[in-house]
Amino acid sequence: MERRQRLHGDRVGRDQRHVKARAAALARLALATLLVTALPRAVSQAPGEPPAGKQSGYAWMARETRAIQDDALANPGMLSVLDGEALWARKAGTAGLACADCHGDARLSMKGVATRFPAFDARLGRPLNLEQRINACRTERQAAPALRYESRDLLALTAYVARQSHGLPIAPPADARLRPHVEAGRAEYLRRQGQLNLSCAQCHDGLADRKLVGNPITQGHPTGYPIYRLEWQAVGSLQRRLRNCMAGVRAEPHPYGAAEAVNLEAYLMWRARGMPLETPAVRP
Repeated sequence: MERRQRLHGDRVGRDQRHVKARAAALARLALATLLVTALPRAVSQAPGEPPAGKQSGYAWMARETRAIQDDALANPGMLSVLDGEALWARKAGTAGLACADCHGDARLSMKGVATRFPAFDARLGRPLNLEQRINACRTERQAAPALRYESRDLLALTAYVARQSHGLPIAPPADARLRPHVEAGRAEYLRRQGQLNLSCAQCHDGLADRKLVGNPITQGHPTGYPIYRLEWQAVGSLQRRLRNCMAGVRAEPHPYGAAEAVNLEAYLMWRARGMPLETPAVRP
């Protein structure tokens, strides 16, 4: 009986892996077909320039999904915001400091902050995204260990800080030191990669408002991160979403926090400039 159960479990596991692999293959085939049929439209826009009528992914969501995002009591991403609020007031590290000890009331001190990241850090000589800035504060000011990317605490603090800018327009810094990194991010956005030989621009510039395996292809604006994705059943960062996209075209994803990933973030925020921040957004 035990051997039979083990064999049954092995067979179920193989079947599940087969179903997932088949679904991924069908998604890649659908994307390739969509790109071929939409080629004339895909090249009608200047490479790397934002669409003339910029729209958040919210515009493509089902009415029910928009309703979840709009209701703070129903939006599951707000649980992460509440966790972040508690962490904001909690002392950490050998310095025994809380975020609130330096920054006070986040509703005042953090208002507008998330709209300006990634921002150039003069001491490090490179741009930092919001997660990296939070970790820099932990290691430098609180004498606490850095939080792991996609950890519950880092996502919560990021969501809490970003929530204070809800509804404010994305406003990348007018910093000449940041410009080369934005341009490097633009090049990354336009670069074909992976076994499918696709770029970000081919989907999010050329195919926006179409569907891939039932899901809408949006313009790819990072207006609501960290977001709650129904597919993940969890909150996740922009870099997690970028890694998912890269895996989808069968490319090697950048490590979390890699310079290439932060540059791409900087470009995407420049591309979305002027759009209101929605954190925490809800997406399929």
